[in-house]
Amino acid sequence: MMIKKFTTRLLLTSISLLPLSCFATDDARCATVNQSDPGWTDIAATNALSAVVLNALGYQQKVQNLSVALAFQGLKTGQLDVFLGNWMPAQAPVIAKYTADGAITVVGANLPAAKFTLAVPDYVAKAGVTDFADLEKYAEKFDRKIYGIAPGAPANQNIKHMLDKHDFGLQQWNLVESSESGMLAQVTRAVSRQQWIVFLGWEPHAMNTRFKLTYLSGGDAWFGPNYGSATVNTVTRKDFATQCPNLNRLFSQLKFDVPLENAIITRVLDDKQSPQEAARVELAKRPERLSGWLNGVTSRDGKPAESTVKKALGI
Repeated sequence: MMIKKFTTRLLLTSISLLPLSCFATDDARCATVNQSDPGWTDIAATNALSAVVLNALGYQQKVQNLSVALAFQGLKTGQLDVFLGNWMPAQAPVIAKYTADGAITVVGANLPAAKFTLAVPDYVAKAGVTDFADLEKYAEKFDRKIYGIAPGAPANQNIKHMLDKHDFGLQQWNLVESSESGMLAQVTRAVSRQQWIVFLGWEPHAMNTRFKLTYLSGGDAWFGPNYGSATVNTVTRKDFATQCPNLNRLFSQLKFDVPLENAIITRVLDDKQSPQEAARVELAKRPERLSGWLNGVTSRDGKPAESTVKKALGI
């Protein structure tokens, strides 16, 4: 009897010393991870990277094409689980009402060194436009137009407010709203004809290798300091960590960088690969990333995540 009690006590002690991640079991609803894409190639890239890992671990991913505002609303109502595209500070006015009452959770930065502000082709910069304050001096050359992305995008709203206030002396300027692809098509046409154009530029994106760009200084009040230096955050529904602790650990550890995202975006736009195909290729080149991403994470059936994903990638 004493031996039995000792054995039982030893077993319980051993279990208590196991890492908490060993007990991180996900709710049944976590089998499919619902994510959002505003139609941006950088978020398509990060969604694809997460899909490659999720699929290898036995999860499914479903991506809905929604505006940023609708993505936050979807997280609040529980229709979405994760959004990898919270660009800050550009989205600060939109996300504030959701974080103020804890309706959604900002997990943390997945890309700490992004850039997002107005840009011009290098020949325009060489002609004298390097700062927001230079735009009005050459208003006629720009046809008093700033080219933005999809209607309703927070960055577009910033530009509208800037124009409404006539900041930088901008008089009678208009924002041309389109889509990422529509805006870039306009930039391509302008560059091919050496015409003047000012538009929303950001990094990571293949536009930085496709065109010779200059990001404008002076827009700190609207896009943040250091030429629109930005942080991209991962955001989840408020009960995601409780219901899906294994997945929450994974998404809290997913960290990207500009070279990785640019490489995937270039494969998608220039080589016409699917986002997941491009993500698999680029992730297989960087297997060292998996250690940080998958520390303490398991597959759905409890197997070690890192070896499982590497096996799926053939590395």
